[in-house]
Amino acid sequence: MLLGLSKIIDCPGGIVPFEMTLDLREETFGGGRPVTEPVRCTGQVRNTAGVLVLTGTLETRLHGTCDRCATEFSRDVRFPVEAILVRELADEDNADEWTFLLDGDNADLDDIMTTAFVLSMDSKLLCSEDCKGLCAKCGKNLNEGPCQCKPDVDPRFAALQQLLQ
Repeated sequence: MLLGLSKIIDCPGGIVPFEMTLDLREETFGGGRPVTEPVRCTGQVRNTAGVLVLTGTLETRLHGTCDRCATEFSRDVRFPVEAILVRELADEDNADEWTFLLDGDNADLDDIMTTAFVLSMDSKLLCSEDCKGLCAKCGKNLNEGPCQCKPDVDPRFAALQQLLQ
């Protein structure tokens, strides 16, 4: 979707709002495709002292398998987006990943929002931020409670352990 910005490019304080959805079902994250629902994108582009600043949010529900505990999950995610829109880049080799080129007087929201979503995704898919994972010995899901495994004794203290018995 191209967002026309011609009316605010030369008008400091001008605002152009936007709302759209993205289909990212084919995007792969962590070996899977957790984005099975549309991504809702809302925000605005504001001319702030001659600089076009895009701010917004990306919202969807992820469906996947947790990389720590291997359980299926569904989790809502919301990512903030802030990007700078420019007509030309002074140094393309050192351009910031949050700076995007305009296509004439238009912003390519599909490209900007897809890039923002990919950059915002965690490298690991987790059912929750505080997922405890699986016990390395017995394989119990530690989110469901502690397992009955005894902790390993550091081999340097094995002789002291024998004295305690």
